Amino acid sequence: MPSARRAPQLAVLALCGALGAGSLAGCETTQEKAAAQRAESARILKARANRRAAKKDKRNQDNPHKHEKGKK
Repeated sequence: MPSARRAPQLAVLALCGALGAGSLAGCETTQEKAAAQRAESARILKARANRRAAKKDKRNQDNPHKHEKGKK
């Protein structure tokens, strides 16, 4: 009856294999989420830099001679 003894062992082995495959697939998903979050962070930082540059340009347009106080 060695085959009756092997059935539970094979079932455990198959279960462990399925869990291992699932964990590998989970890592890929986690990496994809992390990559997406890095891309979103980069987009947010770039948008903030653009807003700051636009605000600075507007200030310079509103008062172009501010830096020329002593020059007349």
